Amino acid sequence: MQEKSVITRTVEAAGGIYAPGHLGELTQIVDFALVDAVIQETGSREKRLRLLPSRVVVYFVLALALFEDCSYRGVWGKLTAGLEGLPLVRPAVSSLSRARRRIGAAPLRRLFEILAPRSARSVTANSLGQAAC
Repeated sequence: MQEKSVITRTVEAAGGIYAPGHLGELTQIVDFALVDAVIQETGSREKRLRLLPSRVVVYFVLALALFEDCSYRGVWGKLTAGLEGLPLVRPAVSSLSRARRRIGAAPLRRLFEILAPRSARSVTANSLGQAAC
């Protein structure tokens, strides 16, 4: 009996007109719905249609924290690396900087408040489980 091994890669993008900019590896950890809820709760939703919607900016700022030694363009490239073949927005550095100021710290602070306790419980459970072995 022959065995076959297939490796596939599925890319999931958010809906909407600017969907390609909403994707990144971060969406595997921080769900679209959670980011949207936090943006709504903190009043950080954009007032008009923009090339850099608030959801995209939140993911961009999270990526900035992960890739602290990279430039804005470098981080944007990493955030959108899995979207080959899709029409992508390529914002100027000044646009990314203004968008970051526009959303402010509130949505990121709220995300931290929601996600940090989950991470702490996970780490504690894992370290307790390892200690018991």
